[in-house]
Amino acid sequence: MKDVARSLSRYRTTNNVVTEDSGMTRIWNLPLRIFHWGLVACYITAWFTRDSRYLDIHIFAGYMMIGLILFRLFWGIAGGPYARFRDFSFSWRQVVDYLRGILKRNPERFVGHNPAGSWVIFLLLGMSGAMAVTGLMTFGGEEQHGPLAGLLTFAQGDRVHQLHELLAWFTLVIIGIHLAGVVVESLLLRENLVRSMISGFKPATANAVSGASYRKTGIAMLLVIMFSGAYWFQGYSISTSDNPYRPFVGPELADNALWREECGSCHLAFHPSLLPERSWRRMLLEQDSHFGEDLFLDAETIAELEAFLVENAAEWEPTEAAWKINRSIPANESPLAITGTGYWKEKHQEFPDQVWKHELVKQKGNCAACHLDADKGTFEDGAMRLPAGF
Repeated sequence: MKDVARSLSRYRTTNNVVTEDSGMTRIWNLPLRIFHWGLVACYITAWFTRDSRYLDIHIFAGYMMIGLILFRLFWGIAGGPYARFRDFSFSWRQVVDYLRGILKRNPERFVGHNPAGSWVIFLLLGMSGAMAVTGLMTFGGEEQHGPLAGLLTFAQGDRVHQLHELLAWFTLVIIGIHLAGVVVESLLLRENLVRSMISGFKPATANAVSGASYRKTGIAMLLVIMFSGAYWFQGYSISTSDNPYRPFVGPELADNALWREECGSCHLAFHPSLLPERSWRRMLLEQDSHFGEDLFLDAETIAELEAFLVENAAEWEPTEAAWKINRSIPANESPLAITGTGYWKEKHQEFPDQVWKHELVKQKGNCAACHLDADKGTFEDGAMRLPAGF
């Protein structure tokens, strides 16, 4: 059976040159090509949307990658010649022999995947699957969204996120090897392999098996991708300046009328989860010199505020922002300003001074200028928008 499979993907020619009686044969069917270029698009999109501001685009690319991988697993069984896994499952010895041919500048010609390329493909599929799984775990743990929401803690999600990034860098290396192999094989065999993956056709001997186009399947794939994108990003079509679209909405946090009245009368009412318990206690204890002002709070008001602030402080970790802020503050410190915490400084260090001087920002404490959910206290990654011009 393996010998029959090999005959579908391999043939030899004199000096690795296609003979004159050879013609163009369909090798890569339409669904396979859509999978290939779709996966390329997902990798590129995901790589350049790692910034938390583009989380919704990054997540969409991840979901698309999962869908494409699942399709490829199915297509590896039912996809016809050159697409089936059994047609390009080579042994390690065959890979070594092929690479030796490359070094001698006289490689064996394969109509379908060559032995070295096939191993890279299987490795990329495995790495893609691993990235998809760790991506979902990160989304469910760090962001508390998606199908795995609530199954992991913020700390666990953070650790998986580190693994996710490591896999992304390793996959980038594998992609580089793959691209190098395409260039080398194209030069040695005098074929344009990139063009072949676009058109689906390659020069082959007269007895080479020609695959079916599977045009309807390919069109169905494109429609699914298009409708999925339209559904995922539909919120932007109804977004307005007064009611901007937020792709991810955080949990409903505890609220208090007195807190909003007292704290919100001068500035944004920063949610208790954005500072640890000891900071709130210190703030109320020093209320007569609150950033140069005397709050003139009576004992009853202080008692109610303290109860609310302490019960909902950062130690309870209701959001990702709360967890990251809390762990960034040394145990012996009690900052009174969120802008003084290590996490805030780390996240905002890249912004130039012009941002803080912008007419819509004016100061570092004006969180609502960039965070659509600042008043809610959730500070979701996908709810961050820089003022126009930045």
